[in-house]
Amino acid sequence: MSRKMVTIDGNTAAAHVAHATNEVIAIYPITPSSVMGEISDAKSAVGEKNIWGNVPSVVEMQSEGGAAGAVFTASQGLLLMIPNMFKIAGELTSTVFHVSARAIAAQALSIFGDHSDVMSCRSTGWAFFCSNNVQEAMDFALISQSSTLRSRVPFLHYFDGFRTSHEVLKVEELTFDDMRAMLDDKLIDEHKGRGLNPDRPVMRGTAQNPDVYFQGRETVNPYYPKCIDIVEEEMNKFAKLTGRKYKLVDYVGAKDAERVVVVMGSGAEVVEETVQNLVKKGEKVGVVKIRLYRPFPLDAFIKALPKTVKKIAVLDRTKEPGSLGEPIYLDVRTAIGEAMADGKFKFKGYPVIVGGRYGLGSKEFNPAMAKAVLDNLKSAKPKNKFVVGIEEDVTNCSLKLDPAYKNPMDGVYQAMFYGLGSDGTVGANKNSIKIIGEETKNNAQAYFVYDSKKAGSMTTSHLRFGKKQIRAPYLVQESDFVACHNFSFLEKYDMLSKAKPGATFLLNAPFDHNEVWDKIPKEVQQQIIAKKLKFFVIDGVKLGNEIGLGPRINVIMQTAFFKISNIIPLKTAVASIKDAIKKSYGTRRWTPA
Repeated sequence: MSRKMVTIDGNTAAAHVAHATNEVIAIYPITPSSVMGEISDAKSAVGEKNIWGNVPSVVEMQSEGGAAGAVFTASQGLLLMIPNMFKIAGELTSTVFHVSARAIAAQALSIFGDHSDVMSCRSTGWAFFCSNNVQEAMDFALISQSSTLRSRVPFLHYFDGFRTSHEVLKVEELTFDDMRAMLDDKLIDEHKGRGLNPDRPVMRGTAQNPDVYFQGRETVNPYYPKCIDIVEEEMNKFAKLTGRKYKLVDYVGAKDAERVVVVMGSGAEVVEETVQNLVKKGEKVGVVKIRLYRPFPLDAFIKALPKTVKKIAVLDRTKEPGSLGEPIYLDVRTAIGEAMADGKFKFKGYPVIVGGRYGLGSKEFNPAMAKAVLDNLKSAKPKNKFVVGIEEDVTNCSLKLDPAYKNPMDGVYQAMFYGLGSDGTVGANKNSIKIIGEETKNNAQAYFVYDSKKAGSMTTSHLRFGKKQIRAPYLVQESDFVACHNFSFLEKYDMLSKAKPGATFLLNAPFDHNEVWDKIPKEVQQQIIAKKLKFFVIDGVKLGNEIGLGPRINVIMQTAFFKISNIIPLKTAVASIKDAIKKSYGTRRWTPA
């Protein structure tokens, strides 16, 4: 079966499946999940049909009260749904919520990602299914849809807000035939048959007294062990269709690993890449990636652990003050304790288990941090309840990092673009990575950094592409190409700290090439010389004014990037840029000032 490769973000990946496999879609856009709702709304607005030939009805909730029944959401929007989530699970109603997991406002509001919102829903009775990257966001959206129909347990399918929801990656797109093959029409008819209908009256939502409530609450028990088996079967079915094999719990690393990290979400990708690099150097390390978190797959988890494990670090992307530990840590301790008590797994002694927090509010989690977690396990008494990625100098629970440690990125071209919020740099780079992904055989990845103010602040675009698979959900650390789209940044920021020796530096400057050297700060001059950078200068604003673009220099700088890097022939690049402009702005109306 022929499938096309597409270069998209995590929200788009999930929405591709969600729109195609539903008839009614309720949305309540909250950053960073808004794109899922916007895409679904846009698809239905132009009459795009689902796999059954119908145009899904998309309903945007107009208030927080209405949000309690919506599907695409995050953060406080998800917490508003908790009462209904209990009800949906209690009545065994097949449902899927797609959530780009986001921080909950605590000491401050954060629009960025961690697992605080989804972990607040653990007791609702929903299945929790976690995607680690953009490809999995698409794949697991479909597996969760087929699994909920079979199990009648509602599914909360989630992935890291911003880090996965907004990361652009080249992935294989699921076809409508794939989706039809995964979904059973008989189960769909049965699901519809359970809907409220005056011709088939049923009583639901009753109030119960102490004589029967307890008994009724326990009636869901048989469904959860079956749900674990169903998800595994659906994963196997999916593997036969696509060739992509997933397990309830996956292990990567040395067969005789003694130190193991347990994690889920995009952080698992970072740990996996680091583990593979350290194993090549002879270290006995591994990573356990939990995919189905609820119902917790005890047997699959124990089976995934290498028999040689001596020490385990559990990473959580949330904080529960006052608890003995964060959610996954507590589950892992309980799982190993139960397994050993029942004789299901005989370790060489009870392993040392420690827990730690990382990545709250989209805090960077990179290979140096993953290595710090593994290095902590080398200690005779590893630090427990640690944090990694920040300097915590109040209770001194942070792990020390080796900032020089990096995983090799051989064969991957890395580029960084510094722009001003709303100047079009981010939009142009999104188009650039899609052009590279579609016009070449390269794998491609892009991530964009901007703060909650967005317009007027500095943005940084991080692009990677190359022949090898890119598993690096963290910022570029060593760049082959650096572009500064605003000359004033040279005085404020260290633009070239991450430029490799011999890298290319493209500067937008309001000066002629003969005079620009004397205008740039001495520190920048020194870096250019010391790193032997290839230095290119362009007056994008002057060119923009000459051709009628005004100060919007994004397309000019984008063209210069393709010209200098020579990734694809310039003629092809220009044609693709023009096509991308039509797609991006062709529906917009311009009104003269």
